Amino acid sequence: MCNSFIFCFCVSFAVLLPQSILAAKDETVRIVFAGDIMLDLLPGEDIAKGKDPFADFAELLDGADLSIGNLECVVATTGKAVEKPWTFRARPEVLKTLGKHFHAVSIANNHTGDFGHDAFLEQLAFLKKSKISYFGGGKDISEARVPLMIERKGIRIALLGYNEFKPRSFEAGPTWPGVAWAVEEQMVADIQNARTQYKADVVIPYLHWGWEEYAKPNRGQKKLARVLLDAGADLIVGAHPHIVQGAEIYKNKPIVYSLGNCVFDGFTKKSLRIGWFLCLDVTKTGVTRWHTVPLLLDERGTPRRLPDLATPSERCDKDD
Repeated sequence: MCNSFIFCFCVSFAVLLPQSILAAKDETVRIVFAGDIMLDLLPGEDIAKGKDPFADFAELLDGADLSIGNLECVVATTGKAVEKPWTFRARPEVLKTLGKHFHAVSIANNHTGDFGHDAFLEQLAFLKKSKISYFGGGKDISEARVPLMIERKGIRIALLGYNEFKPRSFEAGPTWPGVAWAVEEQMVADIQNARTQYKADVVIPYLHWGWEEYAKPNRGQKKLARVLLDAGADLIVGAHPHIVQGAEIYKNKPIVYSLGNCVFDGFTKKSLRIGWFLCLDVTKTGVTRWHTVPLLLDERGTPRRLPDLATPSERCDKDD
């Protein structure tokens, strides 16, 4: 049996990894990841009216020991929109709803800098005030690359976030705020540092990568994922393409290339309105069990429950 297998495009699947047998007596932490969460426009309007876009999945999110999403907008009241096709700025009031369901968010994406440095810094302050932890960005490059350390049931979990999609002007620098950029050598160093300096039991990079609307990962994604897993990451979680991209096992470690959208309006193609929640069981030995829960965005960008539509097909690939 080969070390790697890939799941083609499907709605959901579940996997029990071999090491789960060895780790059966260990403490287990349940983690739920969500894809792109954009709380401007129609979702923002709905929240202002007292609606909760996460209501259909509240039990799933609230029952997790740790829930994590990708905050695909800046939450601020200041700043000026940069020159790009789409810019998103949500009102700080949305954080009350977000904080009901999520412990932490990645801010390493191509929209968190949409309204400049002042708005980005304001967002950091709003997140702290709302007691929503963040990773993948900060007041400078050092803070952006530091892992967010969260301990649950004695298990130390390190979360790292990186963006590789333009504009690179959103990248943090020595003296200016922004996001952590997906530079391979730096990512490898950060993963190793999470193990050695921060004593992490589980290390999870959440990557903003890939091409929009492509249902399969590209060669660059596959190569980078393997490099990061070889460096010591326990799994790879991805977002950005606005479509689910399937998953793969490499050396008994999961790669979930894209979770697609979680809360996001403006999409008409059904393939772009289907997303996943990723549910993980982790112990000090890593990921022991995982499965995905499908969602379907309605016309206002709110995730709704969706029954399984397909059984995942499997094929065996040689490692690259």
